[in-house]
Amino acid sequence: MKLKISIVDAFADKLFKGNQAAVIVLERWLDEKLMQDIAAENNLSETAFLVKEKNDIFNIRWFSPLCEIDFCGHATLASAFILFKENQALTSIKFYAKAVGDFEVYKKDDGLIQMNFPKREPVKVQEFPNELLEGLSIKPKEIYKNVQAYFAVYEKEEDVLNIEYKSELLKKLAPYDVVVTSASKNREYDFVSRYFWPASGGKEDPVTGSIHAGLTPFWANKLNKNILVALQASKRTGVLFCELKEDRVLISGKAVQYLEGNISV
Repeated sequence: MKLKISIVDAFADKLFKGNQAAVIVLERWLDEKLMQDIAAENNLSETAFLVKEKNDIFNIRWFSPLCEIDFCGHATLASAFILFKENQALTSIKFYAKAVGDFEVYKKDDGLIQMNFPKREPVKVQEFPNELLEGLSIKPKEIYKNVQAYFAVYEKEEDVLNIEYKSELLKKLAPYDVVVTSASKNREYDFVSRYFWPASGGKEDPVTGSIHAGLTPFWANKLNKNILVALQASKRTGVLFCELKEDRVLISGKAVQYLEGNISV
């Protein structure tokens, strides 16, 4: 069986930046083991599989090389980019994912693709997990947590940029990942972050759209502004345009296609 596959650099305006995702649009779902095997073979942060239902909603599932992921922003952006490319008349796409529910993605006039996600604001943690403190080379000022990850908050942007981490310790925090973040002193950005996920997919994720559903309301409250620009300061880097709108978070970015081809399974 041959399947069409596309690889897209998401949250990037040029190749080799942002985060790579593979996109495979199916007529019907494959066996879960086969989807996991394909994701492992691709060895990207995520591979997105989509099936269009009769009501024109795309069911979407995301797989890292290790396991199925509840929520993935960059692979959703990559998927929307491919669907918009294949149907130029589309201006919006409806998606459904079990852990996220129904959500919509829009093609904007300025070239950005905007995703409408539920707000996942973190809450403050009073007791700091030892694995988190010992797993990060710099002690955070505060720690928060939402359904996805621990939020290690720092006063200095340099701390976020210079942190080293121990994967074996952070892995013990499963099912939670770890995001480190601070306000930015760079006028281009409001806040910066890095994301470590040894329990779910790998070491450091290049750009993580889903965690900005938590970072956006957190920094909106801290900085007293609802429209923010975020930098994920990985080696590849990525820029996210974020807006807090009541109980929703709008996350926008650009994407560039790297590969189009077929796989044989």
